[in-house]
Amino acid sequence: MGEPGRRAVIESLPHIRDEHGIDFIIVNGENSANGRGITPKISIDLLRAGAAVITSGDHIWDQREIHAYLPTEPRLLRPINYPPGAPGAGSIVLDTAKGPIGVINVQGRTFMKLALENPFHAIRAEVEKMREQTKVIFVDVHAEATSEKVAMGRFLDGQVSAVVGTHTHVQTSDERILPGGTAFLCDAGMCGPIDSIIGSDVAPIIERFLSALPSPSPVSRHSEVQISGAIVAIESETGRAASIERVQRKFVPAPANAAK
Repeated sequence: MGEPGRRAVIESLPHIRDEHGIDFIIVNGENSANGRGITPKISIDLLRAGAAVITSGDHIWDQREIHAYLPTEPRLLRPINYPPGAPGAGSIVLDTAKGPIGVINVQGRTFMKLALENPFHAIRAEVEKMREQTKVIFVDVHAEATSEKVAMGRFLDGQVSAVVGTHTHVQTSDERILPGGTAFLCDAGMCGPIDSIIGSDVAPIIERFLSALPSPSPVSRHSEVQISGAIVAIESETGRAASIERVQRKFVPAPANAAK
């Protein structure tokens, strides 16, 4: 969420990777550009910090320069259920030391301002095609309604390795392995300011609820920052999840004079 969350992720990814022995990192960059979308520069910074794939959501088009950049960087995904002709792609398979890993980004429709193609039809076709290349498949379902995300997890259970939700900025505590071997978490949560309303300054958001009038909602910059996410262990041969663990920790920035 904005510069605070962006800085936390970029500085922390190498340490989290080493601490947990992580092989593959996926970052949702949906709100990394001042809370509204992502820029090419931010995408490059996140990839250099250790992200293997960047997913997104309903704010993917908010930064104008991203339209031309998406077709040039296949590791930055937009939701797969956009109509044909939309720039970029909604999925990717990358070769790794542990074998090929697939990532799919899909957007829900319930309570979302922009109603895209049916996410269930779109992802079923993509999973069937991707399973010809790999059994290790991670799905970021970017959606508002918990019911839609839970339904997506159940729909894909046994067909993909993990279904993790994004969008609400609030981490849920329902992590589990579904009966078919798919890891599930309704929402990974936010990397951003703690003393905020889903990452934005408190006062303007309260005023918006009081007045029902549109108002700016700047990213909070006077707060401690937290990192939220999940770590999933996957059996590479079968694609089944062995475990899923929520992660939420305060970000401790490096000293200003620290060696870079």
